[in-house]
Amino acid sequence: MTTVDRTQVFLLPDLGEGLAEAEIVEWRVAVGDTVTVDQTVVEVETAKAVVDVPCPYAGRVVTLHGAAGETRPVGQPLITIAPLDGDGGEPAGHAAYREEERAGSGNVLIGYGTGHGGTGRRRRRPRLAIAPEPPAVTPAVAPAPAPGPAPAVAVAPAPSPVQAGASTPAAHPAVALALAPAAGTGTGSALVISPIVRRLAREHGIDPATLRGTGPGGVVRRADVEAALAAPATPLAPAPRLAPVPTRPEPARSAGDEDLVIPLTGIRKAIADKLSRSRREIPEVTIWVDADATALVQTRRAINSATPDQPVSILALLARICLSGLRRFPQLNARVDTEGQRIVQSRGVHLGIAAQTDRGLVVPVLRDAQLLTTRELSVALAETTTAARAGALPPARLTGGTFTLNNYGVFGVDGSTPIINHPEAALLGVGRIVDKPWVVDGQLAVRKVTQLSLTFDHRVCDGAVAGGFLRHVADCVEQPALLVANV
Repeated sequence: MTTVDRTQVFLLPDLGEGLAEAEIVEWRVAVGDTVTVDQTVVEVETAKAVVDVPCPYAGRVVTLHGAAGETRPVGQPLITIAPLDGDGGEPAGHAAYREEERAGSGNVLIGYGTGHGGTGRRRRRPRLAIAPEPPAVTPAVAPAPAPGPAPAVAVAPAPSPVQAGASTPAAHPAVALALAPAAGTGTGSALVISPIVRRLAREHGIDPATLRGTGPGGVVRRADVEAALAAPATPLAPAPRLAPVPTRPEPARSAGDEDLVIPLTGIRKAIADKLSRSRREIPEVTIWVDADATALVQTRRAINSATPDQPVSILALLARICLSGLRRFPQLNARVDTEGQRIVQSRGVHLGIAAQTDRGLVVPVLRDAQLLTTRELSVALAETTTAARAGALPPARLTGGTFTLNNYGVFGVDGSTPIINHPEAALLGVGRIVDKPWVVDGQLAVRKVTQLSLTFDHRVCDGAVAGGFLRHVADCVEQPALLVANV
């Protein structure tokens, strides 16, 4: 609430579900009109629904911020209210209401909130009605006030058993306050104005009718609920005597026990920004398949036995298989140009290799990897990952990839649903190669098995293309001889 020369500015409240703005559909009041607490002043339309917005202040309308058809952001001024003449134009109890609103979470639309969506109809808050003389009260509803020089304040709803027989303290010699029961609460309502107080009592299982209000006119305030929570509970029956349980002293905390705060800066911040953007922009899908890698392991062993001075790694063979698959399915070697509303397929394969370093995860790129032989791929991969871990790669080597290969099997895990390296369109993940039971020619055998997962951008292709690529990769892992036809 902003107060300038005793005026009150009502800000557009949070309408829930992360909505950041609303369009004004129709004003229900005009400048100069007099409004009451909780009166609907404007109808707005959000991305979810059309909502009636009530104003928590009473007084005269000074300014309407925005015209019909204008979009207003949450937290910006919506309407300015000036107090009525006299002592501020504030009926009894309204000051207590504003005090409770300030003690809460700020500008929250009554009946709507940040944690749960609103409904078309909202429950009305109890109102304070000012009468020139005390209302008649029958003995069946409440005990008659004791005769005296000043009339007493009487509560219209029937008192709860705790309050039966207790007279309500007088508020003013010439004014009596009658509380209208809230809809759906029955006949035992308490003098509660603030929805925050009502919610606090409900969350802790406290009946407001059992509380003694300390606010003006007996209004139950937040402090009354908190005092009830702090008060010891009265047992229904005498509790059996138990031996005192010794309390264990809390261990002393040293300076080393404090939370470790790591600033999100440098490469860690760049990684966070890129991954967040990927999840925010790319509708990714992950598919996977188990593959028998026994023949792939045997092929690598045979190559290294023939040329021990020029060994080939499993990662190099997997890179060669990916290049073969991208040649058959070039849709995955692409990116989406959101500004130009187009898909761009790259002519060359700039292969990214996910590498874990002391500074975080980086993806160095082998440009035009399709032009390299399998041995050249193995040498380039070894040199690139070593330089990346040492932090010796220039920034140009860490960007510009068109497809990423992620060998998370080196960490001893079987599968993953990796995040695509934005702005690429696909990523192949490879789990660990481990001995597992496998059926070969109808017989159970122990084989070298790995799990292959493909995460792809569903905007660049459909499941048929992605499934065809992954199946081709799995077939080449199981039968490396298939690569000969494509090399």
